Amino acid sequence: MEHEIKDTQRLLVGSGALLLLFAGLAGFGFLFFLLGKIELWPFLYIEYQMPGSLKAWRMTHLEGVINGLIQWIFALMLPLLPFAAKTLRRMSLGFISIGWLFTVASLFDAIFPNSRGLAFGGEITNTIAFLMFYFGILVLIVILIAIAWRTLVGGRGGRG
Repeated sequence: MEHEIKDTQRLLVGSGALLLLFAGLAGFGFLFFLLGKIELWPFLYIEYQMPGSLKAWRMTHLEGVINGLIQWIFALMLPLLPFAAKTLRRMSLGFISIGWLFTVASLFDAIFPNSRGLAFGGEITNTIAFLMFYFGILVLIVILIAIAWRTLVGGRGGRG
C-alpha cells in the first residue's frame, strides 16, 4: 500500500511540476501581451500584439500556478486520507484532470475572442472551454464531498 501511495504522490508531483512549467510559459504570453510585442532579448523581436486581455492572461498564468501547487499539496496529504490506495489513485487522477482542464480552458480566453467559458454556446472555443470547466467542476465536487465525508463522518474505521 505504501509503495502504491508513493507512486501516486510522484505522479501528482510530476503533473504539478508540468503545470507550473506551463504557467511559466503562459507567463511569457502574459509578458508579450503587456509589451505589445514578442521580445526575448537578444534573440527574438517580433512586432505582434498578443490577443486576449490583461485579465485573461493573468488568469491563465495563475491557473497553472495554483493547480500545480494544489497537486503538490494533495500529494503530501495522501497518507493522511482514510481511503484505499486505489481510491487515492483515482482521486489523484481526478485532481490531475481538473488541473489541466482548468488551466487549458483558461488559455482559451486568452487566445480566442469570446471564449471565456462562462456559459454554453456561442463560439466553438467558448463551448469547449465551458465544457472543460463544467466537467472539472463536477469531478472536483465529487472528490471534495468524498474527502469531507470520509474524514469528518466516516473515516474512523481506517482505510477503505
